[in-house]
Amino acid sequence: MSVQAGPDLDLVLADIETLVSCESPSDDLDAVARSADVLAALGERLLGTAPERIVIDGRTHLRWRFGDPVVVVLGHHDTVWPLGSLQRLPFRVDDGVLRGPGCFDMKTGVVMALHAVAALPDRTGVSILITGDEELGSPSSRTLIEQEALGCSAAFVLEAAADDGAVKIARKGVSLYRVHIAGRAAHAGLEPERGVNAAVEAAHLLLAISRLGDANAGTSVTPTLLRAGSTTNTVPAEAEFAVDVRVRTVAEQDRVDAALRAIPATLPGASIRVEGGANRPPLEPESSAHLFAQAVAIGESSGLTPFQGVAVGGASDGNFTAALGVPTLDGLGAVGGGAHADDELVVVAMIPERTLLLRELIAAALADRERSATGHGTPAGGRV
Repeated sequence: MSVQAGPDLDLVLADIETLVSCESPSDDLDAVARSADVLAALGERLLGTAPERIVIDGRTHLRWRFGDPVVVVLGHHDTVWPLGSLQRLPFRVDDGVLRGPGCFDMKTGVVMALHAVAALPDRTGVSILITGDEELGSPSSRTLIEQEALGCSAAFVLEAAADDGAVKIARKGVSLYRVHIAGRAAHAGLEPERGVNAAVEAAHLLLAISRLGDANAGTSVTPTLLRAGSTTNTVPAEAEFAVDVRVRTVAEQDRVDAALRAIPATLPGASIRVEGGANRPPLEPESSAHLFAQAVAIGESSGLTPFQGVAVGGASDGNFTAALGVPTLDGLGAVGGGAHADDELVVVAMIPERTLLLRELIAAALADRERSATGHGTPAGGRV
């Protein structure tokens, strides 16, 4: 096998341009629906069948199923870019580099997924699920993702590659909190002693909560957005702030959750209410070990550019599938950089390589399941 066995690059680039040129900010339901229309047409042309359109809370997700799922291929077509971004950052390809809002995260990966599955000689057992709210934390699609992946032998996630084209073999889990503080208002000049200053209580809490992080364990606990008070001459009666938690293990996620909820108020008369919790469990290295080994072997036998496996701090929908016990390999999409930034880019030469890699990974997972089903072996990794 050779890299030349990959897809027709001109066709892939044309499809990427079509998808990137349809803006799809996550918080605009109509824009996401229009993007789904464009993506559905692309997929129907490549796969020969229309997808199932799944609308949950107004958000449009697409699913192609070829028999009962054995392998689930995950992506998202929503982006962080507001409408009008294309006027400032138009799609273009110059000197082997592709640019445009959402090209790296992750519309190139979505197109690659469609071309990879279209090239399979037998798609039986493959499910492609492309969601429309991943950039918001997958509020409407999480259950859909989990239901689709449950019992599968593998989940392949088309999020963009890490630096230098590395695939993502581990991701931190994410917990998101909002801490509310109730105090008592009073005139800041006439009788401040009658008040209970929610802003001061928030300051105590911010320091205490930030100390819950553990650099040695890879745990970060970061207070972020903060609000307090109503007017400049009033003791704040209310305050609130957000907390972003990133962890490598479920044990750390549980530890931080319990500790954060147990922190007491410092000022007499102040009260605390904590909302939120785990948003995504961690994707731990054990979940990806077998699939990564297969990817390396495929890369070597196919003459692909060598790549590493790395752990990253950001989360994806692969966190959900890994938490179910489904072997999961992430970062199989575009090679490039600049996610969510004006310099977002994709290295064009790597698109055929990574599309071929995905195709062969899917074929290997399907073959593993077939060998297990016929009693001719046990799939390495995965559940039967």
